[in-house]
Amino acid sequence: MSNERSRSEPGLVTSRTSGRPQLPSRLTPRSPAEALEPRRAPVRPRSLRERQPPRKLGPRRRAFNAFLTFLAVSLAAVAVLVLAFEHELNKAGPLAEAKSVTIRDREGAQEIANRLEGEGIVRSAHVFVAHYLLRSAMSQGEKQRFVLKSGEYQFEKGASVREVAEAIGKGRSITFNITIPEGLTSWQIVERLKADQNLTGEVTRVPAEGSLMPDTYRVPKGMSRTAVLEIMQAEQRRFMERLWSQRAEGLPVRTPEEALILASIVEKETGRRDERERVAAVFVNRLRKNMRLQSDPTILYGLAGGQVQWGKPITRSDINSRTPHNTYVIAALPPTPICNPGRATIQATLKPATTNEIFFVADGQGGHIFSETLKEHNAAVQNWRKTEKEMRARQAEQRQQAAAEGAVPAQVLAAEGEEPAPAPAKAPARKGARRN
Repeated sequence: MSNERSRSEPGLVTSRTSGRPQLPSRLTPRSPAEALEPRRAPVRPRSLRERQPPRKLGPRRRAFNAFLTFLAVSLAAVAVLVLAFEHELNKAGPLAEAKSVTIRDREGAQEIANRLEGEGIVRSAHVFVAHYLLRSAMSQGEKQRFVLKSGEYQFEKGASVREVAEAIGKGRSITFNITIPEGLTSWQIVERLKADQNLTGEVTRVPAEGSLMPDTYRVPKGMSRTAVLEIMQAEQRRFMERLWSQRAEGLPVRTPEEALILASIVEKETGRRDERERVAAVFVNRLRKNMRLQSDPTILYGLAGGQVQWGKPITRSDINSRTPHNTYVIAALPPTPICNPGRATIQATLKPATTNEIFFVADGQGGHIFSETLKEHNAAVQNWRKTEKEMRARQAEQRQQAAAEGAVPAQVLAAEGEEPAPAPAKAPARKGARRN
C-alpha cells in the first residue's frame, strides 16, 4: 500500500512500516551531520501566521493609560492615609488619669484643639481639627450639625481623639441644676446667674421683664450665662404660645403680652397654689368693670424697677407716686410685667375661677379673704387690722421676755461681729386689690 497523507494533519506523510508521520521533504535534513548540527535555519511552517510588529499607541490612549495609572496609585495612597488616620483617631490617647476641661462659649476649633493638646488629652491638635472638619462636613445634611459645644467635660484615662471629639460635639458635658424661683425680676435672675460660679461669660443686657420662664434647668457646667437666659426665653415663648390657644373665652386681655402682665401681678399677690385662680379672677373682674387694679406690688416695682425689694413697707407717698406701673394711679394694666411669673400662675390667669369677687385682703396666715362687695371687704379689713395689732403685741411681748431672760439683742451681736440668729419667717401682709 502506498504512503497516504494523514487525515488529521494535512501535509504529513505516514510511514508504511512504523505508521509514524514523516516530515515533509523540505524539513528533512540532507545528511546525518546536518541532523546533528543544522547548517540552515528551519523553515517557518506554512500553517503559522507571521507575527506583526506591535502597534504604536496614539497620544490620547497613552494619556488615558497614564491617567488610569495615576488614579490607581492615588487611590492606593488615599487608602493608606485613611487607614493611618483611622488608626490615629481610635488609638488610646496620652491621658494617664481622668481629667476635666472647660470649653468656653464661642471658642474656636483650633483654640480647643490647642488646649486639649496642652492639657495632655490628645497627642495632636491637627488630628483633632481634621477630624472635626470632616465630621462637620459630613453632617451638613443632618438635622443637627456637628459643632463643638461649650461646657465642662470629663475625659477618662486613655480617651481617643474620636471619643474626645464625640463627647464635645454631642455636648456630653458635666451638668448641674439651676433653680430660678417664680416671681423674680429679670434683673434679679441675672444677678443669680452672675453669682453662680458654674457658669461663664458676661451678661451685657438684661432680658425684657417677664420674658424668662422660672424653673429648674439642668445645664452643662461651664455654659455661658447668656445661653442660659436664651434657654429660659425660648421655654417661656413655647409655653405662652401653647397656653394662649387654650385660654378661657371673654378675658379682658387682648394679647399674650397683656396676659403675661396680668400674670406677673397675680404672681406677686399670692404664693398659695389654692388661691391663684381666685386672685386672677379678682383682677379679671376689676378689668371688666374698668376698675383700677390697686395692686401693692405694682407700687414697689414702679419705684425701683427690676431692683425692687418686695418686702419693703409701703407708705402713703408711695401709694400716690405717679409711675407708669402704679395701678393705684393708672386705670389699666402696667406697660410691662413686674416680674417673671411661673407656669401655674400663667395658667391660672388664662383660666381664672368663675366668681364675682372684686376685693381681697390678707388673713394673717399667708392667705386672703375674698369679697364681692365693699361692705364685706371693709369688715375683712377691720378683722385684718385686729389680727395685725395682735401679731405686733405678741412680737413685743416676745422681745421683752427675751430681754428679761438675758438674751442679747441682734443689734449688739452684729456690732460685735457675730451673726445674729435669723428671725422667724413671716408671710407678707399683702392687702391686695382694694376699693376703687
